[in-house]
Amino acid sequence: MTPATPFALSRRRLIHGAGGAALLGAAGCAATGLAASTVAALAPTGRLRASINLGNPVLANRDGASGQAVGVSVDLARALAEQLGLAIELIVVDTAGQSVEAVRSGRADVGFFAIDPLRSDGIRFTAPYVLIAGAYLVRQGSAFTDNAQVDRAGTRVMVGQSSVYDLYLTRELKAAQILRAPSSPTVVDTFLMQNADVAAGVKQQLEADAARLGGLRLLPGRFMVIEQAMGLPANRGEAAAKLLRDFVESAKASGFVASALRRHGIRGAEVAPAG
Repeated sequence: MTPATPFALSRRRLIHGAGGAALLGAAGCAATGLAASTVAALAPTGRLRASINLGNPVLANRDGASGQAVGVSVDLARALAEQLGLAIELIVVDTAGQSVEAVRSGRADVGFFAIDPLRSDGIRFTAPYVLIAGAYLVRQGSAFTDNAQVDRAGTRVMVGQSSVYDLYLTRELKAAQILRAPSSPTVVDTFLMQNADVAAGVKQQLEADAARLGGLRLLPGRFMVIEQAMGLPANRGEAAAKLLRDFVESAKASGFVASALRRHGIRGAEVAPAG
């Protein structure tokens, strides 16, 4: 079943919600002043090309039966395409770094990323729509009991290459050594293979890997809050950037993001506050 878009969920609420931002389908664009030039600025090829990162299981996965990309970010991409009255093209990639590059280069019109200063070159971000915990995982017999103990000389921390927690921990860790797995979903397997001391990543992925493999545990709490936002190429102009910002704010205010999280069985992530 195709998930309900924000437009389908509550047209009136979306028109007047989120500070007056309109989130309408193609039939309502003219009435609300969504100019064709603004749509063209955001999606110059005449279709909406959305980069979908499978490296974050909170936001996207492959459906086991169809092999198609599904998840919160896919639902948002399809809803935005409906608002614009455009066909959708999903550019599905395995890592956040690949997704960032697809948008930065203009190969994709929008993408879904964690906000980080190192990604701001060539990309404009919306406010976050989802907040996710970044956590540490260790072996059951590890001496680590607290996140603050990790940053010590001799500690080897495994992260996903170019993930937001790679960028964050590269700045924040002063004594521990950072090792990099090829992608976020391979962090725990690589952590075990290379006999690292700590694996770092999205809490939900680490929990799933701990249940799958056994003999592992998460340290309590979180070492960072991951702010997931949408982004577009920086050269698309202010009108396109505002359109995307308004879309995200309306998707949060309408309950669309919360509904998508429930629909895909995502626990532990929360809808970000109004931006």
